[in-house]
Amino acid sequence: MSSFIPLAVPNLCGKELEYISKAVEEQWVSTGGSFISDFENAMASYVGTAKAVACQSGTAGLHLALIACGVKSGDEVIVPTLSFIASVNPIRYVGAYPVFMDCDDTLTMDPKKTEEFCCKCCHMKGETLYNSRTGRPITAILCVHIFGNLADMEALSAIAKRYHLKLIEDACEALGSRWETGILAGKMAGTVGDIGVYSFNGNKIITTGGGGMIVSQNAELLDRCKHLSTQAKKDTVYFIHDAIGYNYRMTNLQAAMGLAQLELLECFITQKREHYQVYLQAGCTLLPFRQGTRPNYWFYAYVTNRRDECIQYLQEHHIQSRPIWALLHTQDPYRDMESYRIKKAYDYYKCVVNIPCSTN
Repeated sequence: MSSFIPLAVPNLCGKELEYISKAVEEQWVSTGGSFISDFENAMASYVGTAKAVACQSGTAGLHLALIACGVKSGDEVIVPTLSFIASVNPIRYVGAYPVFMDCDDTLTMDPKKTEEFCCKCCHMKGETLYNSRTGRPITAILCVHIFGNLADMEALSAIAKRYHLKLIEDACEALGSRWETGILAGKMAGTVGDIGVYSFNGNKIITTGGGGMIVSQNAELLDRCKHLSTQAKKDTVYFIHDAIGYNYRMTNLQAAMGLAQLELLECFITQKREHYQVYLQAGCTLLPFRQGTRPNYWFYAYVTNRRDECIQYLQEHHIQSRPIWALLHTQDPYRDMESYRIKKAYDYYKCVVNIPCSTN
């Protein structure tokens, strides 16, 4: 029997044990300790923002980002239907409603249909966009960079500006992806919109086991996220709290691992690019990444008209693979939510298989 080949596993080949051991020796193992601020500062420096805020998970980061951006109960948020469900669940945490959009050929949100929806199905009242069918205000776009492939942020930014919408980037899969041409050249995923969020789950390009990070060019948004993530404690001596807060803090042990992993990120991206080229040279039909970008090559999307047969065949040969996620507007919690002209996402759902992409 051949050995099992997993889909995506961590690569802990750096100073993870050294840094974690130091945190243990210093007895800073919980939500205090120098590795947290060190990791935040290193992340901000890497992506090019003034600050960053570490948190419990990418999901927690999106929840905080929505609150900081002023999204509230009864609002609507434009989202992609092709994404992992954790991208959208935080919208319901705050009592808002998703409006699902189709994808383009990069698997990311289709800006043309997004603009069409805003123009034809909504109306402006003052500086607020309203959904003409539901009467609810639309206050944000939450876009997702799928598999490390960058969404068309130039177009989505223009839409957000035109309709006075906050733009939130779910960059959980795209740490290290950046634009190389155009007006966004040099910008990293997560730093173009009002606020961006990364995940360090076990299968991400770098991991802390769990955990996430929030970044923004707006220090006030980040300060708000930090405050809410630490139980909204206004006075640390007398335990005075000025809002409903959350225990969304990252631990010092996680941050120690994250700092070591971040030191290896560019190496991991190089390895993933090389493996992607190996698949292409072997004749695999993989979806390309957006032109004019340097993606992080996080996940590879193999295209086949025999999806289920392919997954079964690989399983029989001890190779892990997976289909793309079931479309969000078809999921039980979201069947009654609004979706707009979903077509291409169905096509890709039927033909994409993720195949092994670990860096080790």
